[in-house]
Amino acid sequence: MDMTVVLEQAVELFVHELGDNLAGVYLHGSLAMGCFNPAKSDVDLLLVVHQTCSKEQWKRLAKRIIAFQDNLLSGRGLELSAVLASSIRDFVYPPPFEFHYSDFHREKYIADENHFCGGFGDPDLAAHYTVIYHRGRTLYGMPIREMFRPIDRTYVVQALLHDVREAVQEINKSPLYYTLNLCRVLHYLQEGVVSSKQEGGKWGLDILPPEYRPIVKHALHEYAGANDAFVIDNAGLVGFAEYMLGEITLAVEGGSSTGLER
Repeated sequence: MDMTVVLEQAVELFVHELGDNLAGVYLHGSLAMGCFNPAKSDVDLLLVVHQTCSKEQWKRLAKRIIAFQDNLLSGRGLELSAVLASSIRDFVYPPPFEFHYSDFHREKYIADENHFCGGFGDPDLAAHYTVIYHRGRTLYGMPIREMFRPIDRTYVVQALLHDVREAVQEINKSPLYYTLNLCRVLHYLQEGVVSSKQEGGKWGLDILPPEYRPIVKHALHEYAGANDAFVIDNAGLVGFAEYMLGEITLAVEGGSSTGLER
């Protein structure tokens, strides 16, 4: 899979469908940060438009994206939101979005011609804007530093906490996702670093107590596509999530823990 071709053709699709209303297309996530794994990673995009589109326009775009995804991405691995340029300039939390597409919504767009996702706020966008500002790539339109501005840390922290708030309840269902996300959230809170899941996990290997490092190491191996016979029981994952959320709470409150090795 030539990701340069994928991105070029994605931009062509958006320009064809949105025309002069398209202000910019921005890449974020693992592909922008140099740790993309085609078997595990999504292609994360943000579209910025000048003016709102009708639901029919967005639903037509969803159909075009589905065809594009089937052709170049084997039907999986694309996630994008579309936002108004004015909503970036006049930031409110949670940031509103006009349209959203992901693998989850792909099935709904296919099954129901009336399905539409958009028109409300998404806390995750505050984190996405931050990643774009610091680590993203402009694929089309205005340069990042002209379109975006730094997001107040308070909102970034709220977005990150929103992303891991169910970690204890959900980590056994999605161990790779929550293990590495918990690491990168703590990495940001303690050191102010905007990192990928892989980078956050590598940081965790160096900083976390020894008993939790095998869990992180296993997640990193799985993320890289390697086979790893190491088995983590459910209680171990829950214990890791509880520990990490405790450290995250301490970091948010400005405290520190002697459990972390430096």
